[in-house]
Amino acid sequence: MEKEKVLKRSAGVLLNVSSLPGPYGIGSFSVDAERFVEEIASMGFSVWQTLPLTVSGWGNSPYSSVSSFAGNYLYIDPERLYGLVGREEIERTYYRGDYYLTNYDFARTEKRRVLELAYSRITNELKEKIDEFVEKNAFWLPDYAVYMTLKESFEQKSWLDWDEKHKKYTLRLRDEVIRDKADRVGYYCFEQYVFFDQWEKIRACAKGYGVKIFGDLPIYVCLDSADVWAHRKQFLLDADGRPTLVAGVPPDYFAEDGQLWGNPLYDYAAMKKDGYKWWVERLTHALDLYDIVRIDHFRGLCQYWGVPADAKTAKEGKWYDGPKTEIFDALKKVRPEHLIVAEDLGIIDDKVEKLLSDTGYPGMRVMQFGFDGDCRNKHLPHEYEHACVAYTGTHDNDTTLGWLLSLDENTRKAALDYVNCDGGYGWASGGGYCRATKAFVRSLMASCATLAVVPMQDLCGYGSDTRMNTPGVAEGCWRYRTNYGAIDNVDREFVREMIRIYGR
Repeated sequence: MEKEKVLKRSAGVLLNVSSLPGPYGIGSFSVDAERFVEEIASMGFSVWQTLPLTVSGWGNSPYSSVSSFAGNYLYIDPERLYGLVGREEIERTYYRGDYYLTNYDFARTEKRRVLELAYSRITNELKEKIDEFVEKNAFWLPDYAVYMTLKESFEQKSWLDWDEKHKKYTLRLRDEVIRDKADRVGYYCFEQYVFFDQWEKIRACAKGYGVKIFGDLPIYVCLDSADVWAHRKQFLLDADGRPTLVAGVPPDYFAEDGQLWGNPLYDYAAMKKDGYKWWVERLTHALDLYDIVRIDHFRGLCQYWGVPADAKTAKEGKWYDGPKTEIFDALKKVRPEHLIVAEDLGIIDDKVEKLLSDTGYPGMRVMQFGFDGDCRNKHLPHEYEHACVAYTGTHDNDTTLGWLLSLDENTRKAALDYVNCDGGYGWASGGGYCRATKAFVRSLMASCATLAVVPMQDLCGYGSDTRMNTPGVAEGCWRYRTNYGAIDNVDREFVREMIRIYGR
């Protein structure tokens, strides 16, 4: 696959669904999502990038989920529950507190309450549609619904702490739970039906405005997940189901001790025997959800950093060989045409570069990584190759303004000189838009990168208080939300002009 044919020259906005405006304490698949699509389309953007849509787990991270397939019920819009709940019941889900931060605890309680209520009133016609949906998603949905039902029974404990009968998955056990706990299993199937039904309506809206959805796929899954419980033989686990090695990355730009993620690692030798069926199903599922899929930590498919399960830091790990092109060769047999972007940040060597070349997938560039004093740094716009996706910063970075203010004086001057900004980085003369951030956006748009993506915070010229995530920090992340005041204050004329001038 030629890289140039994978993406067309365009511009996008990075904003997670949780960060959308709306009344529920969290963004959702509501009229607010549709309005956001309309707004960015009116500015000239043709791509909306989100973070993973799976159920958020530990620390509210969208990269930590109990399933690689199931959607996050927190994003469901109570207004669109098929008339099964009334106005007063919907209004109870409205959050009356701080509008500018996501409140996961409130959203979890109220969204579950209203969904349980709706489920208690489902019609026969709706049940038939749900049954069709379950059959269509037989590879993962029954396992997930049973897993969540059992997790309830065991007071939300990890499957490793269930009794011996239930922690060892078998088809007989699955069918027994479906029979004996039909109502709870049915609820989780209903929840997923609603999620995917509403998401398809958002996708249809985006398509109507000519906006592609750019989604995200974490490379690893959580140990406490339906994936590992139902597919133990696909992971490097001991006889008790505990990991022998766990995932992480060595020391890098983000963390001097590396990052000890703790996810179980794949048994690629076992996966190879069935043609990487689980991976192909997972990628196909993601490609059905999105128009473009980013694979997070792509280098882990070339070589992955394995850390002993009892290690205290990721420094104690070492590199192991991954499957390289084999998963993608298997994918192409069922989905020959697909748009995948490789997150190739961090430690990238010749082997990873070869994998990128062999797959034909474009990689990523991040302007904030470019200012280390080396004028040949690949993250500087003048060094970009055509087939890449470039950012001012990602969800793991500070905002551009926050990053600038954190730099030492010499580095900040070099960065501002590079983007031809004469030392000003505040709001003065910004027209409601930080002047320095504008300069970085212009440099990004002018680059030869096929797709230029700007986080919503940088469209607004905001500082560090709106940062989405800080890698290695467990608490307080993933809470940023935008609002209509922020959206209305974006300098639309500037954005439209950048997209027009630079052919995006």
